[in-house]
Amino acid sequence: MATAATEAAGPRPEILQAAQNGDQDAFAQLIEPHRRELHAHCYRMLASVHDAEDALQDAFLRAWKALPKFDGRMFRAWLYKIATNTCLDALSKRSKRVLPVDYGPASDPLAGPAEPLVETVWIEPYPDENLGLEDGMAGPEARYEQRESVELAFVAALQHLPAQQRAVLITREVLGYSAKETADLMDTTVQSVNSALQRARKAVEDKLPEQSQQANLRTLDDVELKSVVDGYMDAMSSGDIPRVLDMLTDECTWSMPPVASWFGPKSELGDFLKTGPLSGSWRWRHIATTANGQPAIGAYAWHESGAYLPFALDVLTLEGAKIREICSFIVRTIDLPEDASLNDWPEYETFNERQLKGVFEQFGLPASLS
Repeated sequence: MATAATEAAGPRPEILQAAQNGDQDAFAQLIEPHRRELHAHCYRMLASVHDAEDALQDAFLRAWKALPKFDGRMFRAWLYKIATNTCLDALSKRSKRVLPVDYGPASDPLAGPAEPLVETVWIEPYPDENLGLEDGMAGPEARYEQRESVELAFVAALQHLPAQQRAVLITREVLGYSAKETADLMDTTVQSVNSALQRARKAVEDKLPEQSQQANLRTLDDVELKSVVDGYMDAMSSGDIPRVLDMLTDECTWSMPPVASWFGPKSELGDFLKTGPLSGSWRWRHIATTANGQPAIGAYAWHESGAYLPFALDVLTLEGAKIREICSFIVRTIDLPEDASLNDWPEYETFNERQLKGVFEQFGLPASLS
């Protein structure tokens, strides 16, 4: 992982010269220390692991082609400039990604979920291990911790910003570049950067909760956090609706991308659980993990093949020791006939291979449980 110190030092001259002369192995040595942080940067910009991977590969290709003209100074900033411009180009060709709670109003819990929408509408979860956190990565002007900067609420808030404002806020307040450095990176003026940052700050802060998940998690010790996660998994596995509800805040919401529906508050979630995941149509097993700097659970449903197979990654947002939001990233798809009910889901569901790879495989979760 590159740090402010390694950025100041720059790449080793002999490695840079070899790469500029066409040595691909030398080029790999130049970019590899920056791969994880650039991937996370592309994710913040694009809110999709898939899109971030595509953008990063495109950025490295652009860097390879432009390398002969690189003057040897501020290599990390040069890569960030290329990656940022690559993301801005990608954003110009597609609509923003959101979470279901930003897509429309809450759904009737007795009506069941709506049809899934195309995956390109939705924010995707991010594996924590991809962050490759290291002290000193961000500059002194950073306002957000590295884990804070991939929390679901923060990434969702970013997607409501115009692309240029998004890039400015990330560069200034996540990476910690100065206004002048950001202006150089984005080929604009310091005045434009400061103006965009002011507007972006207000828009993002209006959408963020008072306390970040990292701040909330620091109020819990390991035993308390484990109790929340284990309690949720046990209550879901045993179908204990009252116990699940007791773990939720009054304003809790439950969403299930790529399904457009979301349900809440807590007073409505009992009916959702009775007609949905705890209706008796599914049998569950769970594995604890983390995603977006938050506690998460891999949910497996019993399959006629004789094993528990992946169903969803549940990312939990906490308020104290209560659950304020559950975002279930479903890896199965459904095409229900008009005369079918929600309880018929298991009969008509199939695996969404793209989501399965992008969620369970990305998080290192097993393909099945016995």
